[in-house]
Amino acid sequence: MTAAGPRAGHRPPAAARTVFAAAHVVADPRADTPVDGPAAIDWDATLAFRHHLWSHGLGVAEAMDTAQRGMGLDWPAAAELIRRSAAEARTVGGLLACGAGTDQLPAHGASLAAVRGAYEEQLGLVEDAGARPVLMASRQLAAAATGPADYLELYGQLLRQATGPVILHWLGPMFDPALEGYWGSPDLDAATETFLRIIADHPGKVDGVKVSLLDAGREVRLRRRLPAGVRCYTGDDFHYPELIAGDDHGFSHALLGVFDPLAPLAAEAVRLLDPAVPGDPADRGDLAAFRAALDPTVALARHLFQAPTRYYKTGVVLLAWLAGHQSHFTMVGGLQSARSLPHLRRAYQLADGLGLFPDPELAAARMRQLLAVYGEADA
Repeated sequence: MTAAGPRAGHRPPAAARTVFAAAHVVADPRADTPVDGPAAIDWDATLAFRHHLWSHGLGVAEAMDTAQRGMGLDWPAAAELIRRSAAEARTVGGLLACGAGTDQLPAHGASLAAVRGAYEEQLGLVEDAGARPVLMASRQLAAAATGPADYLELYGQLLRQATGPVILHWLGPMFDPALEGYWGSPDLDAATETFLRIIADHPGKVDGVKVSLLDAGREVRLRRRLPAGVRCYTGDDFHYPELIAGDDHGFSHALLGVFDPLAPLAAEAVRLLDPAVPGDPADRGDLAAFRAALDPTVALARHLFQAPTRYYKTGVVLLAWLAGHQSHFTMVGGLQSARSLPHLRRAYQLADGLGLFPDPELAAARMRQLLAVYGEADA
């Protein structure tokens, strides 16, 4: 995960927080593939968007939920995405972490041994590419495990094999209903104890935890119990300003899907937390300016991630198209149809109000085009 210095013209990463934007993929609209067929990726546009994120000093979280893992992006395409992004990251010293999961397995009926083998294959690929692995929550493990002991055993095996520290990912069922009861219990307090035990049993093998439960209080309680040196990366797209700002007991770093559309604004906001004197532990940066910059974005985030939360990717890709980062509003798996027209119109209005579009006239024209297709006249 360590990066070299940024390329000339790139903004430096924030010093006080480690921040990743989970990046979307750009579909190839010319590919003749069914919605349930192999993912067809526009590689030039997809990789150009990663360079956009790196140019603002953000890290890229690759091949994760925002990239439609399990919702259109299959494992062969994800593997190619990881390899290509890792090669591009090396050219600019870009920070990169990549998801390793089990989505090469059938959706149902996998054994624990098969789940372990699938994780090992993907973990090896990410490490060979030179990226920091994120051990993603597995639908197949959630279905096969009979209790906490299965999680303790399987994650223990993976952590012992990993050549360097990994990020553990706890994705809540609001993002993926198949993950209900992860870590061996539907009781989140019991699940937390199993999660913390895995970390404590493998010192030095966990860089951090990525928590996506949309429960700020629970994240803070978990954060305060992490061993020294283990980061908490917030994945809470509802409460990220307060969690990143932190309190007298600590703060969260970030690995967020909402930082895909918010990249320029979010990167500048997080840099406000850097100390005036580098390395001064008493200097928490300009917290008031940070909150003033980032708090207004929460309304857009809450809109994009409203239930059913797992369809937030549709709004993310809409905003990338409106901002000029891609030439079309098409998604792998046909997911551009997953949100209603009123939802998309409101996403445009909120983003425009934040000044997120480099060319507001282009964004407005594209929104009118989309509305016209559906018989609407005004943005």
